[in-house]
Amino acid sequence: MMLIWIGATLSVIGLVGIIYSIVAVTRAKRAKLEDAELRARLGRVLPINLGALLVSVIGLMCVIVGIVLA
Repeated sequence: MMLIWIGATLSVIGLVGIIYSIVAVTRAKRAKLEDAELRARLGRVLPINLGALLVSVIGLMCVIVGIVLA
């Protein structure tokens, strides 16, 4: 049962990171920056996005494993 709650918490943390990435990219595109500056900002957001996706996937895997074991 604890594994399900840990997984749900990780999934929510990952979802918050993904939403942050979406907001950051949208703000960067609306700022109408030069191509190099836009690429630099997107380059800084990409690792956050991938990390958040990884945390979310690990959380969902924990939830599934917790349900199967319960």
